[in-house]
Amino acid sequence: MPRAMLVYDLCAASGWLDQTRYYEAGMASVTELCRFHTPEYIAALMRAEIEQDLPAALRQQTRIGADANVIHPVVFRRPATSAGAALLMAGLLAQGATVHAPCVGNHHGQPARASGFCFVNDIALAILRLRDLGFRRIAYLDLDAHHGDGVEAAFATDPEVLTISVHEAGRWPRTGTVHDAAHGIYNFPVPPGFNDTELDYLMQAAILPRLRAFAPEVILLLPGADALADDRMSGLSLSNNALWRAVGDVRALGGRLAVLGGGGYNPFALARSWAGIWARLNGIAIPEVLPAPVTEILATVRFARQAGAVPAHWLTTLADPASAGPVREAVKRLGDA
Repeated sequence: MPRAMLVYDLCAASGWLDQTRYYEAGMASVTELCRFHTPEYIAALMRAEIEQDLPAALRQQTRIGADANVIHPVVFRRPATSAGAALLMAGLLAQGATVHAPCVGNHHGQPARASGFCFVNDIALAILRLRDLGFRRIAYLDLDAHHGDGVEAAFATDPEVLTISVHEAGRWPRTGTVHDAAHGIYNFPVPPGFNDTELDYLMQAAILPRLRAFAPEVILLLPGADALADDRMSGLSLSNNALWRAVGDVRALGGRLAVLGGGGYNPFALARSWAGIWARLNGIAIPEVLPAPVTEILATVRFARQAGAVPAHWLTTLADPASAGPVREAVKRLGDA
C-alpha cells in the first residue's frame, strides 16, 4: 500500500516542498541497528531477505515470517532504511529542527523479535540516539489505534523517557491498560467510537498537563492514521482535524518536535492526514478544494473498499468531515485518572 511516498507526492504536487528541506536517508548499519536489537536477530532478518525464508525454529524464535510479519523482498532493507531515517531525524532534532518523518513509526518492534508488521523499532533507535547526543528528557506520544508496546517496554525503567499511548481498548496487542501505569508510563485505552471531541478532551485534561509537568527537551509524536474513522483496522472514529489539532497543541508547548508516521491501512485517509500535518507544521493554509495535480494523483490510488465507491471528499480535499460527539463517561474517567 502506498504510504510515505504518497504523502510526499501530495505535498510536492501542492507546491509545499522546498527541496533544501527534504532529506533522503540511507540504511542504518548493522552496528547501529544493534544499539537496540540483538545481533542474532539482525542476522536472522538479513538472512530472511537473502533466502526469502527461515528455518521453522528460527521463524518461531524471531517471529520473522510468522503471524503478520511476512518475509518480502526488502524485509531487511526497508526497515533498515526507516531506522536510518530515524537516526537522521535525531541528528536534525539535535540541530534544533522540527522534523516530519512519516516513514518512521515501527512502534511494536522488540529487541529479538518482529511484531505487528514491525521488524526494526526505529523509534527506540531514535530515542537511544537522542540519549547519545546528550538529551536527558524525551517524551513519546503515541496516538496510533494500537498500543505502543515496543517503545513502552524499551524504556519502562528509564525515568528520563516519558511514554504516553492513546489506543483502542482491547485491540491487538491487548496491552497498555490503565493499570499498567508506572513512573513515566501513561496509557489511555479508549472505547470504540472515540471521537474528535473526546481526543480534544483527553489532550487538554490529561496529556498536555503531563507533557508540561515532564518538561521534555524533545517530543516524538506518532499520529498514526488507523484511529481515523475511514480506517477499518480499528473501531475508532477520529477525523484528521483532531489529529492536526493534537499536533498543533503539542507543538505549542515549544521545544524540539518530531512528528512520525505509524499505522494506517487506508491510503486515502493516511496520505491526506499526513500531508495535512506537513502543511500545519509549515504554517501552510490547507485549501478547501485540492488543485488538479493533487486530485490526479489521488485518482490513481487503488484501494479495495467493501463499502463501495470511494467518497468524493477523499479525492477533492484533505480535511475530513468533523467527527464531533459527546465525551462519554469512560473517556472522562481516563481524563481524571
